Amino acid sequence: MRKGQKEQLQELLVTLSEAHDEVKSAIKQKDYQVALDVLAACQECAIEIGNAIEEAEGENAPSVLCIQKYCESLFIIYSQIENDAESVSYAEVSNALHAHLTEMVDDIEGIKVKTKVAFFPYKASMWDSLESIWRTMSNDEKYETYVIPIPYYEKNPDGTLGQMYYEGREYPAYVPVIDWQSYSLENAGLDMAYIHNPYDDWNYVTSVHPYFYSSNLRKYIDELVYVPYFVLGDVDPDNQQVIDRMKHFCFLPGTIYATKVIVESENVKKIYVDEYLKAAKANGLNGPHVDREYLEKKIQGSGSPKYEKVLNTKKNDVEIPKEWLPVIIKPDGTWKKIVFYNTSVQTVLDNDMKAIEKIGSCLEVFRNNSERIALLWRPHPLLESTLKSLRPELWAKYTDIVASYREAGWGIFDDTPDMNRAVVLSDAYYGDGSSIVHLYKQGGKPIMVADYSKE
Repeated sequence: MRKGQKEQLQELLVTLSEAHDEVKSAIKQKDYQVALDVLAACQECAIEIGNAIEEAEGENAPSVLCIQKYCESLFIIYSQIENDAESVSYAEVSNALHAHLTEMVDDIEGIKVKTKVAFFPYKASMWDSLESIWRTMSNDEKYETYVIPIPYYEKNPDGTLGQMYYEGREYPAYVPVIDWQSYSLENAGLDMAYIHNPYDDWNYVTSVHPYFYSSNLRKYIDELVYVPYFVLGDVDPDNQQVIDRMKHFCFLPGTIYATKVIVESENVKKIYVDEYLKAAKANGLNGPHVDREYLEKKIQGSGSPKYEKVLNTKKNDVEIPKEWLPVIIKPDGTWKKIVFYNTSVQTVLDNDMKAIEKIGSCLEVFRNNSERIALLWRPHPLLESTLKSLRPELWAKYTDIVASYREAGWGIFDDTPDMNRAVVLSDAYYGDGSSIVHLYKQGGKPIMVADYSKE
């Protein structure tokens, strides 16, 4: 039985309890017609409860038998009042109704429920932000889980939706995905859902399908959980200068509409709560949005699944594409040192053409050392679409660099969904100071952040 179904049945039992009080009061006052009318209503309510239990648990469920006994008792009481009202014992009716109600409450309380949970990821490369939660729930009989990858769009310069992308076929084989086109939020009967995209229509570059905006999900789902697809690292909650660079993450549709937000640490939680309060007040929101006690419960610093994924993935566990091997393996059969080169969206936007030129010069350095170092270049998966939308003058130059690099074949261009493979496989990190740096630190391997201040 679903969690919501059980709650509805328990609400109906409360209604029955109130109806019993009306029956007893009517008998005491000798208003027998009212007693008969209410008993008939109790019978209808009991049938509704019985049908719901039978549908969910089967016709032989103990609770169904309990409801049948209750209905038989109602019929007997009804017949007694109808045939000889004066002989009806108030105490006997009261005791009988109380006993049956108590039995029904206990039986329905004992029904095991399954919470129906959906996961709505959009980019396969960001599935690691939800995977460990999905694994735990899918292995727990209390939950019934569904993974529904949702499509997303590039946005045109004028803000309209452009080309659509769907990555549902790029998830690991062990993840059973459901086609979003066959999925109906209206008919799904979900108890809970998880998302990792918080933007709805607030992002200038991309947008998930509007049907799956957090604002729309909340119409059909009581508990909506937002887990960021990124990590921020060990941020000092008293360093406002650093906080100002990331506070926009704290107040987005995903954090506004979610009933729960899970972030990576207690320090990050404190920042989210503080900055959410400021933004909510500035935007004229009220009620729970400006209630610190409520936000302290809503936003939880229990940790990011991304860290768990990195720590649990071992080098021997990853599958290396065969086209990567000639880049990695030396002629004598030994492995080169593998450097993970990361280029982020924000750094390129902040540095414009200087960033593009920096990429070109870095690739040239690594090319000159490719006999002993294997470069694994993994740009942010949204870098190209971001440049196309916001910096078209940089986009052509960037795509030329990518095309030349891939054609030359001396390094690896990793545009696969599996970012954790690059983290685990590589021996050192070089590149932008993005959230990947915080993940990379978990492995204790060398990290060098690119310096864009030098010409």
